[in-house]
Amino acid sequence: MGVRILVLSLVVFSELFQTLAEDVIVKVEGMASIATTDDNFVCATLDWWPSGKCNYGQCPWEKAGILNLDLNNTILFNAIKAFSSLRIRIGGSLQDQVLYNVGNAVKKCPHFKNSTDGLFGFSKVSLFHLVSSMLTSKENTRAVTTFGLNALFGRKKISDDGLYGGNWNSKNARDFIQYSIAKGYTIDSWEFGNELCGTGVAARVEAKQYGLDSIVLKGLLNELYQNSTTKPKLVAPGGFYEKKWFSDFLQASGPNVIDGITHHIYNLGAGVDPNLIYKIQDPLYLDQIAQTYKDLETTLKSFGPWSSAWVGESGGAYNSGGKDVSHTFVDGFWYLDQLGMTSSFNHKVFCRQTLIGGNYGLLNTTSFIPNPDYYGALLWHRLMGKNVLSTTHTGSPYLRAYSHCSRNKPGITLLLINMSNSTSFKVSVVGDENLTPIIQEYQMTQGVQSREEYHLTPKDGNIQSDVVLLNNSPLVLTETLDIPVLNPTLTDPLSPISIRPDSIVFASLRDFHAPACA
Repeated sequence: MGVRILVLSLVVFSELFQTLAEDVIVKVEGMASIATTDDNFVCATLDWWPSGKCNYGQCPWEKAGILNLDLNNTILFNAIKAFSSLRIRIGGSLQDQVLYNVGNAVKKCPHFKNSTDGLFGFSKVSLFHLVSSMLTSKENTRAVTTFGLNALFGRKKISDDGLYGGNWNSKNARDFIQYSIAKGYTIDSWEFGNELCGTGVAARVEAKQYGLDSIVLKGLLNELYQNSTTKPKLVAPGGFYEKKWFSDFLQASGPNVIDGITHHIYNLGAGVDPNLIYKIQDPLYLDQIAQTYKDLETTLKSFGPWSSAWVGESGGAYNSGGKDVSHTFVDGFWYLDQLGMTSSFNHKVFCRQTLIGGNYGLLNTTSFIPNPDYYGALLWHRLMGKNVLSTTHTGSPYLRAYSHCSRNKPGITLLLINMSNSTSFKVSVVGDENLTPIIQEYQMTQGVQSREEYHLTPKDGNIQSDVVLLNNSPLVLTETLDIPVLNPTLTDPLSPISIRPDSIVFASLRDFHAPACA
């Protein structure tokens, strides 16, 4: 009798476990897009940090900073090239101490070293051959370059709270920009300064002064590129959003000066936070940053409608990220959710800190092997087009859903993120013209094209694994150190999209009728 009760109990438990699958209807409104992104929305950064950059008793940069990076590394080259046009932002905390050893504005050629007199504990540095080598390498990979300029050159510190005053001296920047033009380097955009806005990080500049100096830089770019067929954009201020400072800055700089307003996001807090992994899996926590995106969007409409919003730097957790979290599969819940969220708030670019360096690199700091978020970024870049569609559902908040017109293909691509570790979801997709999945499925399958699905899961079910599976197969470099082919699985378009716990799915629906994608 006891054995029979045990068997019955196991059957009941099994049936109960089976019920942890939730049916969800995702509604995609395809009549019109709600926002648009840049062609190179996905962006990754290269930072100036030297190997001596340490936090929390660890030094995770090694030789991944710009000054030490092996730009001839085969994996690095192939990782950038796989995007065909990856935007790379060159900049970071130390960029306002970088001097350019061209022209006559700089007399000495120092090197970064620990210094109590410098920002962030480092001295100024000068560069020359390094940059020419770096930009040449990027030309070969078809990368799109955003280069951060030193916005403190010529200023003096005038108060103990880090305020710098005086006019920006444009001579060194002028020499460097002229040098890049003479060399034939294509710069998509020049970024003016890093984290000098508002209360600043280590240093700050008043909004009105920053705006006036931006006018000077814009005039310089117009002059130097007057014979060019394309002119680079000017983006700024590369710091944390504060409503009054940003509003004053846009009013001081005036119309058609700043092309992109760059702001930074580290909404997960410190990399050493023991709750970091739980924040990443908490949809209510992740939702909090949406207010910043809304507020910036409102500020631009009121004071700078000629400009667009960019996330110029975001690594999730600051001070190099979390050593056991930021390079693992679970970080994709935060990262891809941020890509979806920012694009829906009309941000044109999202720059991930970093391409390589720290704990949050898309590539491993020492081996250059791609971390899981690299593949998430690559799939987004290849599948998600510029037009963003309104996407909603009434299911669990642990299921995140975003959709765009597909990139270079008909139909739409849906991004689904399941942050639950116990519940799977069966998703049916409907359009704004129909409220029942059956009717929508009938319309969608008139062309009878299979649905393309890309399921990302962690190796061995461990969300802190740095190996990601695509449709149950581990993604590893080829024998020639190339990025592997990312093939979808083909699925019956009449069936719901099944999403396992702790997984991420891109699904391309070729026959979904969306006038916005026509």
